[in-house]
Formats: sequence, C-alpha cells, structure tokens
Amino acid sequence: MQAIGHAYHRLQFSTCRARGNRMCWEAAACCWLGRGGSPQPPAGDRGSRAPSRTLLAVPEPDPEAEEAVLQDGVFWSSWLERLLRPARFPEAEGRAWQAAARAARVLALERGCGRSSNRRAVLSDGSRACVRLGINPEQIQGEALSFQLARLLGVGNVPPVALARVGGPLWAPVQDEVRRAQWPPGAIVSLTPWIHNLTGGVVPPAALRAGGLEPRGAGLQNRSRAELLELVQWTDLIVFDYLTANFDRLVSNLVSLQWDRRVMERGTSNLHRRPGGGLVFLDNEAGLGHGYRLRSTWDRYNEPLLRSVCLFRRPTAAAVAELHRRRDAPQRLRTLYLQREPLAAELGFLAPEHARHLQSRIDLLHGHIAHCRAKYG
Repeated sequence: MQAIGHAYHRLQFSTCRARGNRMCWEAAACCWLGRGGSPQPPAGDRGSRAPSRTLLAVPEPDPEAEEAVLQDGVFWSSWLERLLRPARFPEAEGRAWQAAARAARVLALERGCGRSSNRRAVLSDGSRACVRLGINPEQIQGEALSFQLARLLGVGNVPPVALARVGGPLWAPVQDEVRRAQWPPGAIVSLTPWIHNLTGGVVPPAALRAGGLEPRGAGLQNRSRAELLELVQWTDLIVFDYLTANFDRLVSNLVSLQWDRRVMERGTSNLHRRPGGGLVFLDNEAGLGHGYRLRSTWDRYNEPLLRSVCLFRRPTAAAVAELHRRRDAPQRLRTLYLQREPLAAELGFLAPEHARHLQSRIDLLHGHIAHCRAKYG
C-alpha cells in the first residue's frame, strides 16, 4: 500500500507540473501530509463559531507505566522527558547568556549566520553570537517574541535571544564593519549564541511523511531511544510553528515540493541537530507578527501539519491548557517580554488583532489536543 501511495504522490506532482496550478500544488502538499482536501480547523473548532472552552485536564503521569512509550494515549512518557533534558536550552543558562551578551563589547564581525545581511560577532568574553538585522523590525520582534513564547510553553529547543542597538561604546571596535554591512545607524538587532558543531539535513520523520505522528501509526514500540527522542522534539516543533504561524521551516519545504519532489529527503529549513541529538529551532523571524500578517497564505500548510500530529509533550499540553483556561496568552507573553527584554518597549508588541489571534490559535490547539485524547486516550 505504501508503494501505491508513493506512486499516487508522483502522479499528483506530475499532473501539477503539467497544469502549473497553485491549488493543485496545495492539494498535493496535503496529500503528502496524509490529508486530502482543503485545510480545515481541527475537530471541534470548525466553522465561524468561537473556539471551544472545554478545559483539557492534563493528568499526572502514572509511575507504574514508566516503561511505556506513551501515557494516557497521546502523551510522551515521563522517562523520555527526563532523557530529553540535556538536549534543551536550560532557562537559567539562557538568562546568563543574555546578560553576558548585552554587556560584552563586539570585537569583530564576520560573515555567516544565514542571510547576507547577518553577521557572526566575536564578543569580548571570547564567545561568538549570530547577529540578525532582519528585513524589517517586525522580523526582529518575531525572533524575540518567539523565544519568549517558547519559554512560556516550556519548549526548550529555541536558543536564547537578546536584543541590542548597534552603536555606542560596545560597538566602537566594529564601526567600519557596521558601515560595510550597510546597517542603519542605531538599528535594533537580535543576538543568539553561535552553536558549534550543528548539523543540517534534518529530514522529517518517516512516520510524518507516511501520513502523521499518531499513537497507532508511528510504530513507536519498534523505535530506538534516539528515534523516540527526536520524534518528541518534532511534535513540539509542529505545535510551536503552528502557534507562531512560522512559514520558514517545514512549511517552506512543503511549498518547495512543487519544484523539488525530493526536498523532504534533504532536510528542513532552519532546523539543525546538536551532537547530543537535540534539535535547534533556529531563525524564528517569520513567527508571530510577520507570520500572522501572512497567515491567509501559509495556514493552508500549517493547519494540515498540526492535524497530522496526535502526540504531545505533557508539559507543552499543560501550558496550552492553562493559557486556554485563563485566556491570557497575549498578556502573559507581553509581561514576560517586557520583564526579560530591556529593548522590548522600543520594538513594541503584537498589534491588537495579532494578540487576539495568538489566543485563538492557543484555543484551537487546545481543542485539537482534546480531540486526540478523545480518539486515542
């Protein structure tokens, strides 16, 4: 049956190439995700009615079921959560890095870190950092807010972000490099730690490519510990990118299917792996404000991706349940942002419409988790 499915996918892509029709490509991408037709909101949230307010109780783990891969049908087991801790960015270390990066002098700027306008900075404490200018301030805001939202959710794969204003005594050693880079005077940039020994080419898991990450279809009991730990992180990635409407990671690959049928076999944009197996969700400039503004274009990919997942980290689901119950996701994100980022007020926060949309996505995600629990729990 899998061979038949792959043959059908090839036929779809060949037909789309002949037609040159965008809607055809979107249907083919949905087919890749194992879902036909136009993207629809997860069950329980369709139509124009308000998101479900049914609260999702996230039960405590059962100690006797520790050796099982899943608990309560859809949650990754606590022993996998413990094994995952070393692969994450600890909050205390992240805050220490932010303080050090804000206080350090910039000794040199080197080419690197993605876009041609970005630079890799050598700091006076001997460390290096990626400095991103962004196409506009909205993207720098997206980088900073995405990191703070990850902290609010307990998603530990996003590296810490510190904002800095180019210029002044800390930037004096690199004035010539700043001019050559053609950065605007006084521009606000984002700094993230330069992470050594990252590898790219992180391909979507076979279970996702075969139709979805669901309790009964992913062959979980036959997977190695390393494979399971990577799947745990992939489920957080898809949830996180849905909430931020980030279109510059797996969604970017889905769009590229119309030109390159094998793009999914070569790696995922802005996703890297550390030597210990931890996935790093890099370059989140497309998230939140920027992604929400363009959501009518990209949600036709982000929504089917979310529906393809019915496995979740318990802490992530608990955080979503709390934000749904209190209905204060924008307020809590804004408070955290203002408390932790000295330049937050200068970049501003989400527009009121986008703040409401963040809460709407939290509510819709909560409804999807409830749907999965009803189906598999």
